[in-house]
Amino acid sequence: HISPLQSHLQSPCYLQYLRMFGKYSKVVYGTAAAAGTLGLVYLVTRDSGNVVKPFPEFKSKQSLIAKHLTLDKWQKLCDVKTQTAGFTLEQAFATAVAFDNQNTGVYAGDADSYKDFALVLDPIIEEYHGIKPGDKHTSDMDVSKIKGTINPHAPVHSVRIRVGRSFKGFGLSPGITREQRLELESLLKNALEALGDDLKGNYYPLLGMEEGVRQQLVDDHFLFVSGDPNLVVGGMERDWPEGRGIFHNKDKTFLVWVNEEDQVRRNHRKSVI
Repeated sequence: HISPLQSHLQSPCYLQYLRMFGKYSKVVYGTAAAAGTLGLVYLVTRDSGNVVKPFPEFKSKQSLIAKHLTLDKWQKLCDVKTQTAGFTLEQAFATAVAFDNQNTGVYAGDADSYKDFALVLDPIIEEYHGIKPGDKHTSDMDVSKIKGTINPHAPVHSVRIRVGRSFKGFGLSPGITREQRLELESLLKNALEALGDDLKGNYYPLLGMEEGVRQQLVDDHFLFVSGDPNLVVGGMERDWPEGRGIFHNKDKTFLVWVNEEDQVRRNHRKSVI
């Protein structure tokens, strides 16, 4: 509903928006909140008349997304949807709006996000990881260059190697669609159950899992569960538990989580005593 500007909207909240968006000619506003402050403020540009989404209010004011998302960048990116998952920048920083304890405060919803939202994500990646937009990945498989910090005289009881991987053409967990998640689960189930020799094993979908199987996976410390607030708000637990599952081989030394945080998370375990 569009109404003329009312004199009673001379509140600190409204005046703050005027200072931020002084170049706009008129304001479209929603219902005032119970506390008397302005609810949502939308802005209409003089030139086009297009409604601009309100600039987000971050609870995690210390987060990198709060630092690097400017009004100019927001105006350019707020209506962009990625091709692979239809993901938006507003979805990407949902946790920084909901919580006050976020560090980066932003998730990519698919591979397209890194290009479509590069104005915001590139400086965040550079500050957090030290990787600049023009940097190239290099691979070095020379194991002699690996330097550990383990005391050579300390007894090692077991070793675990964990690797996360994602697949081209599918959304990442914050943005993946239900159809994509189910398709990916089917592809991975068939691939994993085709493994032979010491990797031969079974896939256990979370949806419809028998109680005996569930309890055994809990006892083995294999089962991943729902309920993490960051994953919920970040969109990573949509349609839970559908499309998710666990594979392990007979000896339980090779474990794969399907569609948890990563599309695939592989764990290799070996006891040395």
